[in-house]
Amino acid sequence: MSLEHAIAMTEHQASACAELGSPLYAALLHRVARDLADGGPCAAAIAGHEEAPGPAAISLRLLGGVHALVLTGRAPELAAHYPSAGGTFDPASPEAAEAAWTAFRSTVAANLPWIRDWLTRPPQTNEVGRANLLITGLLHTLTTGPATGPLPVRLFELGSSAGLNLLADRFRCEAPGFAYGPVGSPVLLPDAWRDTPPAWLTGPQPVLEFTERSGCDPTPIDPTSPDGALALRAYVWADQPARAARLNGALELAAKAPLRVETTGAADFLREVRVAAGALTVVWHSVMRQYVPKPEWQRAELELARLAAASTPTAPFAHIAFEPRRTGAEHRFLLTVRVGTGPEHVLAEALPHGLPAWEPEAADLGS
Repeated sequence: MSLEHAIAMTEHQASACAELGSPLYAALLHRVARDLADGGPCAAAIAGHEEAPGPAAISLRLLGGVHALVLTGRAPELAAHYPSAGGTFDPASPEAAEAAWTAFRSTVAANLPWIRDWLTRPPQTNEVGRANLLITGLLHTLTTGPATGPLPVRLFELGSSAGLNLLADRFRCEAPGFAYGPVGSPVLLPDAWRDTPPAWLTGPQPVLEFTERSGCDPTPIDPTSPDGALALRAYVWADQPARAARLNGALELAAKAPLRVETTGAADFLREVRVAAGALTVVWHSVMRQYVPKPEWQRAELELARLAAASTPTAPFAHIAFEPRRTGAEHRFLLTVRVGTGPEHVLAEALPHGLPAWEPEAADLGS
């Protein structure tokens, strides 16, 4: 049954890649699924990892391991088909898809020890585009929240990976009628909104002042190390240069601003967090809950509830999350904000990588 699960999840991820603008990975993963069923090199590569946590974990780990080989020059035949390595791929050409698959399959077969070792790592995307939603949630909290006057921010992130989104205020978000972040930032998030941003986002914005930034992750990545940067780049889809450019810009910023990411789980990290007078304490996270074991997240929710109960107008606490949520038969990626024990507000919906965002219709948010 575990192999059948892996095949189904690989097909599911292939469809997701097609929807999210990666025809190369969509073509490869459909063929990976067949190779799994046939007992080919991909089946040998994932043996023992079929039940990796998270719906897309096994596919993303396999793609990441192969991409790392390409980026380090150890798969030149496959690199010819990977735009990230200077190659080309024609999504309209069946011949191009078959040629890319032949090279991919050969690369897997020739590098099984490397790929099997890579599969022991959790996916570490650290998608910089999701900062678009996190900053939106923070600006909403500061603009419409209960605090009296502007407050400095104490930021705590769950599932930080390399901690790049702890620097979200140093990225530049742009949309018609809206711009936030330093002009000339190496990280540009254009077309941040599909339509006109909400009115509260297009008015005067508060100046963000951070007095503390820290995060946690069970297996954090050092973005300033060659191995860490390679891992992050390997998880960016090989035919999406805009995402790669955003990541490179964030790595540039991280090199100038040391980031603190503790090697621990969400619940243990939150246990040490307290609200503070004269500051807005923020816990945020993006597309990480699916990788957290259920008992661990239940403990984290108790800590979040403790912080919410301690929130006051002069020492407020906000929980900002961009996570998938089932609505009807769909999984939708929603930005939610809750200040203290107040109601949860669904502020925006977006594609999984964070761009663009749009205001969801209230009628569409049923169970």
